[in-house]
Formats: sequence, C-alpha cells, structure tokens
Amino acid sequence: MKQLHIKVLVGLFLAAGVLAWGGARLWDSFGTLVSVPMAAPIVLALIAAVLATMAFSFRSRLRAQRERRQGAKGVEPLFAARAVVFGQASALVAAPVAGLYGGVGAFLLTSGLELAPRRDQAIYAGLSVLAGAAVVIAAMFLERVCKLPEGEDNHDHPGASRA
Repeated sequence: MKQLHIKVLVGLFLAAGVLAWGGARLWDSFGTLVSVPMAAPIVLALIAAVLATMAFSFRSRLRAQRERRQGAKGVEPLFAARAVVFGQASALVAAPVAGLYGGVGAFLLTSGLELAPRRDQAIYAGLSVLAGAAVVIAAMFLERVCKLPEGEDNHDHPGASRA
C-alpha cells in the first residue's frame, strides 16, 4: 500500500479551491447566493473523530502488545489494513472537499460579509476547511500508527499493516 503524500493532498486542495472560487464568482454573477450546507463541517468532523479514535486505539493496543502486557489484545492485520485504506480514502476525498469550501469561503470573504446569510456561509465554509484538515491529519496519524518498521513484514509483526 502506498503512503499518502502531503503534496498530492495540498495539490487537490488548491485545485479544488481555485475551481470553486471561479464557480462561486460565476454563480454570484447570476444573482444567487453560493450555499454551504451546515452539515458539511459536522460530517467531516465526525469522520476525523472516527479516524483519530481508531488511531489512538490501535496505538495503545500495539504498544501493549510490544510490551507484552498480560491480556493485551493485538490488532488484526487485515482490520488494520482496512482502517488505513479507509483513512487514505477519507483524506483523498476530504482534501478536495475542503478545497471546494475553501474556495467558496475565499469568494465570500472577498465579496463582503455585510449580509448575515453570506457571513453564515463563510463561517460554515471556514469550519468545513478546518474539519477537512482534521480528517487529513487523523488519516496520516492512523497511517503512521499502522506502519511497520522498516525491514519487517506482516509475519514478524502481527497487528500492523504495511503502508
């Protein structure tokens, strides 16, 4: 499994942001308000929380297994691999989604926030960007937790996946 690269995620974020900014300008030229759903930052924050919870759980279980604590539960290698794939997929989706909301938010900030609906939309967009960044950070942390040390394979180190 290939490791996530921050450059790819930043590129997706920027490309989506530029396209969204241009689309928001075009949309605004027709006289309608660009809309950011209130659920967007909530959903992204929930995904980030799930990824972070899995990462912290795996980290503590793997640490207990390494220290050979009595009754330590290991991590099933296939479950760890699936978790890493879920994290990577989440990050690859969250980066452009956060970019879209970032582009819309940038447009709203530059077009003026005198109207309460525009101000609310800008806040939702900003929170969505922060929540998207949290998804990316949690996914990269999960990937790091599940990564095997160099030179080991899955047979020598149960409970971890190669990332």
